[in-house]
Amino acid sequence: MIRSLGRVVRRTRRHTVDLSHPARSPLGSAVENCVVYHRGGRQPGDWAPQEAIRRTRGAGRDGFVWIGLHEPTEDEFADLAELFGLHPLAVEDAIHAHQRPKVERYGDTLFAVFKTVRYVEHEQLTATSEVVDTGEVMVFVGPDFVITVRHGRHGSLGPLREALEKLPEQLRKGPSAVLHAIADQVVDDYVEVTDAVQSDIEAVETAVFAERTARGDAGQIYQLKRELLELKRAVIPLHRPLRILVEEPPAAVSPQIQPYFRDVADHLARATEQINAFDGLLDSILQAHVAQVTVAQNEDMRKITAWAAVVAVPTMFCGLYGMNFDHMPELHWTYGYPVVLSVIATLCLVIHRGFRRNGWL
Repeated sequence: MIRSLGRVVRRTRRHTVDLSHPARSPLGSAVENCVVYHRGGRQPGDWAPQEAIRRTRGAGRDGFVWIGLHEPTEDEFADLAELFGLHPLAVEDAIHAHQRPKVERYGDTLFAVFKTVRYVEHEQLTATSEVVDTGEVMVFVGPDFVITVRHGRHGSLGPLREALEKLPEQLRKGPSAVLHAIADQVVDDYVEVTDAVQSDIEAVETAVFAERTARGDAGQIYQLKRELLELKRAVIPLHRPLRILVEEPPAAVSPQIQPYFRDVADHLARATEQINAFDGLLDSILQAHVAQVTVAQNEDMRKITAWAAVVAVPTMFCGLYGMNFDHMPELHWTYGYPVVLSVIATLCLVIHRGFRRNGWL
């Protein structure tokens, strides 16, 4: 079941903005998306949150409400917080964002924070290219409700909702099934982004070791390291929250869903291993680049030194005969000038051949 869900989600997502989905609203607004699910099926109609939760609780434990928000203000979120009894600290985190990935318990409500990532397409990597764009998804999970709060211009949950609705057996397991699906999508995005970043690293590595571009722009390497650090800040802190969901799940997580988080943790471990490997590889590439530049500079200095030695011969002769003394050898000799030129040329040729033979020229 979990593998089929992953395949469905991967086929339907990868859209930066999903405005066509019936539960979506334009970016920049916080219009509520409220959907009622009963026994794994989506109930038709447009629901207000108060009416939706009343309908759900009146039907027993066979359904839940899923409400989605995008960057709500404090006033826009106040009514929902009161209606569902959300803790003020969690509400504050959900409104202001910029949180580390975490899982917190507030009574029978679970609050989870996930960092979303997106690979920014670019024709050519430069010292200022944006490679990784990050956002956040906050999830409130209660006995009969799920509230998602999204920050950033990507990470739409519309395709995920559609994928889940094709798996009613999964939705029948309750709100924690939505929590798992969100965690699974977020971590799968980590894997996809790391695979894309690998292509940029390989391109930089090729440029560094290419003979004609050995003096490539080190700014590209530093930029990749900065973007990789942004990716690490999203991925690495998620290990502890996932470990809690796997080993010490709160009451809001259904025992039927708990094993599914192990698969998410495995994917997260793969992404983490890749990122750590990339970090070490970029350090090696940077060191290789510095070594390449140093070797090239040494070669230039050897060439300069060799040519300086060649030029020193005529400089010495010209300096000697430029002293303007009256009594100097060969000053009045008919063949003095061509002989001196021949000696200079011969010495320069010998020195040049010597440097060529030793690889200095």
